Amino acid sequence: MDKTNVSSCQGHCGCSAAAAVPAAPALRVSRYRIDNMDCPTEEALIRDRLGRVEGVQQLDFNLMQRTLDVHHALATAQPVEAALASIGMKAQPRDEAQARTSVLTISKMDCPTEEALIRSKLQGMPGILGLEFNLMQRKLTLHHSAQALPQALAALRAIGLGADEPDPGAALAGAARDVNDLPGEREPWWPLALSGAAALAAEAVEWLQPDSSWLVLALALVAIGSGGLSTYKKGWIALRHLNLNMNALMSIAVTGAMLIGHWPEAAMVMFLFAVAELIEAKSLDRARHAIRGLLELAPDKATVLQPDGNWTDVLASSVEPDAQVRVKPGERIALDGQIVSGRSTVNQAPITGESIPVEKAAGDKVFAGTINESGSFEYRVTARAGDSTLARIIHAVESAQGARAPTQRFVDQFARIYTPAVFAVALAVAVVPPLALGAEWLTWVYRALVLLVVACPCALVISTPVTIVSGLAAAARKGILIKGGAYLEAGRRLTAIALDKTGTLTHGKPEQTDVVALGGDEGPLRRIAASLASRSDHPVSQAISRAARRDTLPVLDVQAFSALPGYGVQGSVDGTTYQLCNPRWTEQRFGPPSQAEQARMQALEQQGKTLVLLSDQSRVLALFAVADTVKDSSRSAVAEMQALGVRTVMLTGDNPHTARAIAAQVGIDDARGHQLPEDKLRFVEEASRGGQHVGMVGDGINDAPALARADIGFAMGAAGSDTAIETADVALMDDDLRKVPAFVRLSRATARVLVQNIVLALGIKAVFLVMTFTGQATMWMAVFADMGASLLVVFNGLRLLAWSDRSPAPGAAAPERLSPAAR
Repeated sequence: MDKTNVSSCQGHCGCSAAAAVPAAPALRVSRYRIDNMDCPTEEALIRDRLGRVEGVQQLDFNLMQRTLDVHHALATAQPVEAALASIGMKAQPRDEAQARTSVLTISKMDCPTEEALIRSKLQGMPGILGLEFNLMQRKLTLHHSAQALPQALAALRAIGLGADEPDPGAALAGAARDVNDLPGEREPWWPLALSGAAALAAEAVEWLQPDSSWLVLALALVAIGSGGLSTYKKGWIALRHLNLNMNALMSIAVTGAMLIGHWPEAAMVMFLFAVAELIEAKSLDRARHAIRGLLELAPDKATVLQPDGNWTDVLASSVEPDAQVRVKPGERIALDGQIVSGRSTVNQAPITGESIPVEKAAGDKVFAGTINESGSFEYRVTARAGDSTLARIIHAVESAQGARAPTQRFVDQFARIYTPAVFAVALAVAVVPPLALGAEWLTWVYRALVLLVVACPCALVISTPVTIVSGLAAAARKGILIKGGAYLEAGRRLTAIALDKTGTLTHGKPEQTDVVALGGDEGPLRRIAASLASRSDHPVSQAISRAARRDTLPVLDVQAFSALPGYGVQGSVDGTTYQLCNPRWTEQRFGPPSQAEQARMQALEQQGKTLVLLSDQSRVLALFAVADTVKDSSRSAVAEMQALGVRTVMLTGDNPHTARAIAAQVGIDDARGHQLPEDKLRFVEEASRGGQHVGMVGDGINDAPALARADIGFAMGAAGSDTAIETADVALMDDDLRKVPAFVRLSRATARVLVQNIVLALGIKAVFLVMTFTGQATMWMAVFADMGASLLVVFNGLRLLAWSDRSPAPGAAAPERLSPAAR
């Protein structure tokens, strides 16, 4: 959500405004639903217009929900509404005291056909404030007044699309299960079998005994009645509401075929249409349930410590935070938590996409749905089942499925023009040649009916949501959480990636990298330095202390320990006083270093390392170099991005010397140091103005402005972070930077599938349109063409569910592939 302060002076300019100006009146908030506000263009227009309305203080935009909150000091909201109307914005006031939101489950809402019908029925009804569709999950989110829900439900029943309102208190995961396990979806198989048998019999009788017209008619009626009643019912409802959907077009075509005596063909067309609809529905179910695999990861029960000291298996949904849970080897973890005792290795692939199990010990986080592999441990629950990281991922993916991607919006707009246009052409084909040219009526009426069957844009419209949902689900399984189809599509256009250093390219924790002994054996000198460092909480000292512990060096007793502010620490070991200080202190104490020492120190500093020196009362004994180490994945990630043609830039608050050193290690050409948050934001803005599509990768609060301004903001290590999962455009669930180029490759693969689907859908229709005019196409061929195109694009889109990223070798761009199973 974007917040804009129209009035910016808040007393920061030194003008004593707070003391001179009387207290401002309390602000009111007016909320509006604006259906034609769906991109930053409209936001900028509204921002400019309302910014000139006196009394308006702040605007809060939510483009995804198409809502606007206006904070103002006006007596009424009439000036605001008038200003919105003046720029063509269709604003519907939403009284928060009266507004309600209901998520309806509509089991028969399978495709855009039903969506268009619902829109035409509900939009404009009194009390209906907004409609949001998620066809893949068969959800309708209805924003309405308190009294409007019964009328909306009655209207849905009137068009044959009854709705069930789920329990608003259901947990996220449970609610998702309810949606995926819709009641009443199973249809009896025998009517379709009877329809097919009767249609085949009608064709056989027509061919073997051409004179048996009454038997052909009877068999055709049986086929159409058993297989097509639901199509006729839906078609009649659509026609009554002036909606030319596929059911309406098919009903007209079949009825027309019967009227002109093509009974066997009418029967076969209706049967084939019913079969194709069934196959398409089953195919779409695979996309709808793509996220279901995640739902089933978390076990239903957990072993919880009871007040009497016993361990009992209880339902995970009933476990409250702070409860203690035991996990045995091989078990799945039921809830998010923090380990309190024990250690193990945990397979976190379902959440983070990591292929290698992670070592876990006391104090480490664990996530619901992950797999405990070797040891046993106990952990304290940190979130309820419905608030776990897994549940938030599922919720985010389902929300993303409901948001229309740019290609989908374009296809929907195209379809609204295309269908009536082809219907008009079909009418002209039926009437013009007989009237104008004296052609045979039956021939051209038949061709018009074929055109009606070909006309439906179902294949074109359904191709985009299936592809986008498949891409979102595939990314989630790899530990890449994409917050909407718009970002999945935009990833292919990225030309530059700005990278934070600490925690993104590096581990964010200084480590000892070098030890140079100048006055004795390295081992004893390291023990003395580690003994002094262990008494300090400075990050550089802690790095030296950690390195000694890893190498099992004993810590010596330190006497007379004291800090030397701004320089380091000193203390006595075995009667000798030592100092562990920076080079400035040793230069002041002992004078400039020797030429050899100076060269060695400069070489380490040029690598971006921080130096501390161990000395006694007379000389420097050892050099210790500490640096924030680069992640192993950073080098390959940068190489992969460059192989994809994406420019990389490092933005860090460290000094330019360190920035250049780290950039050289990972292969980045452009490194900028001393970058404050506003400097990072300025870089992103300038790059965007220069025509580049910029992504920003970061993990800290200081990266937030640049993350928000970038075309795509990537949050690193989002697992377990509420804020990152809720706010990032793309959340990388672990700290592996290689997921950024993987996201770009997935985006490009998705774009290719989208183009393939659009070309397939329109190409097949174009071919059959030409065949129709030349008299080569028949109605049953048209059904195969239309529904065959639908099935082709659905199956093609579903291939993304099995997307397997194959990273290119550094320096060589390898094409992203679908796994063999997908091909």
